[in-house]
Amino acid sequence: MGGEMAIGRWILDRARVTPDRVAIDFSGEETTYAELARQSLGLSAELAGKGLTKGDRVAVLSSNRPEYAAVLFSCALAGFVMTPLNWRLTSHELAYQIENADAALLVVESGRIDQAEQALTLTDIEVATRLMEDPVGDGSYVTDVEDDDPLLLIYTSGTSGKPKGAVLTHANCFWTNISIDRMMDVTTFDVVLQVLPQFHVGGWNVQPLLALWKGATVVLEETFDPERALRLIEEKEVTTMMGVPATYLFMAESPAFDTTDLSSLRMAVVGGAPMPESLIQTWHDRGVSLVQGYGLTEASPNVLGLAPERAGDKVGYAGKAYPHVEVALESTDGTGLIEGPGTGELLVRGPNVFAGYWRNPEETAATMRGGWLHTGDLAERDDEGFYRIKDRVKDMYISGGENVYPAEVEAVLHAHESIVEAAVVGVPDTRWGESGLAIVVPKAGRELSSDEVIEWCRERLARYKVPMHVRFAAALPRSGANKVLKRDLLEEYEAVGE
Repeated sequence: MGGEMAIGRWILDRARVTPDRVAIDFSGEETTYAELARQSLGLSAELAGKGLTKGDRVAVLSSNRPEYAAVLFSCALAGFVMTPLNWRLTSHELAYQIENADAALLVVESGRIDQAEQALTLTDIEVATRLMEDPVGDGSYVTDVEDDDPLLLIYTSGTSGKPKGAVLTHANCFWTNISIDRMMDVTTFDVVLQVLPQFHVGGWNVQPLLALWKGATVVLEETFDPERALRLIEEKEVTTMMGVPATYLFMAESPAFDTTDLSSLRMAVVGGAPMPESLIQTWHDRGVSLVQGYGLTEASPNVLGLAPERAGDKVGYAGKAYPHVEVALESTDGTGLIEGPGTGELLVRGPNVFAGYWRNPEETAATMRGGWLHTGDLAERDDEGFYRIKDRVKDMYISGGENVYPAEVEAVLHAHESIVEAAVVGVPDTRWGESGLAIVVPKAGRELSSDEVIEWCRERLARYKVPMHVRFAAALPRSGANKVLKRDLLEEYEAVGE
């Protein structure tokens, strides 16, 4: 196998030690560790037999499926690089990523073959295809894979500009799973609910891969449905899960939330965006230790985590750096690192930090400066060393010479009893330079006026932070990873304030 951190070792070890234990439960269809290893070895042999060689990219277009895990481990064993594709993208967006990755093979779920074919007609490269559900033989192929060899090529969500492919090595994935295990451990007896998509880094390196390393069971959902997720927690006695704020919001909004037995759920992890404190409290009131973390694709993704015992008194904080991860704050005016309590751009370094952007040395150099990964996220550090993510540095706008961080305003809006969720963006203003626009999603059956929203903010925020404009919407636009697409909001409401 080569390097000691090669991820392919994990499935071979498990197949030897706990062959009959259930690795993946997919709609009642159980895959044991022995079966997952057989599929992974067989697929690696099949692809090598078709001429794929170490370093070739294997793109995947599929919903969550147990076969997806076999693709990942086959790549890990044979030295291929798995490139997960977001099935919510348009054909043009998919074509860009397939061509940019120079994929040698596209593994596609049968229900998405038309989508795949449309994308492939827009590329200028020849790409072979294979159906995800096609059976694999009993062959076996393993090659020497070194720790620094790439394993994943994951395209960023593209909330601004063209998506960039982040290269994650075997070592990156090894260390990020070690670090999360030492903060929020997964045990061999856990039942892990996976609702995050497998095209997202969190669908692998925040619990699922660790669970398969430990010999736990992953209850895998094809897509996220809040009512079904609640039912599975009760029926499968799920012990831990990970989601983004929208995951927990939609579950809490479900009529079944108050009556579902959540007693087995010892810990729920949230990341991907700042979590409204009122929503954290809603879950705490149901007896669930919902702890916030923070990460980004370029850090594989785990950076900050909040120990479960501090979940109650540090509500809203993303915690401290995981073991083996180092963080710092840099002043936004470029004057250097900040010591002690303060607010600045969050920097990261450690063995979890990515190898760089695929064939993009300029963007890599712009992101990796002075030995640190510059996250583009604004964080606040308190006197105990705990970090709170305040906003994206680029989301900040300046109104009348004052910096306004939308996440702070959004937290106030989320506390309103008639608001489901809200997003705030800065729009051009002839008098103030920029002013705030709040896009608000009211709760069903609730009447809410712009004046009421603005008055609510005036009572709780400095005047310059109060949005001058309010628009109502049935829902907020979201990326495939359920992050709010503020770029889309800016395009839709670009005339506001002019």
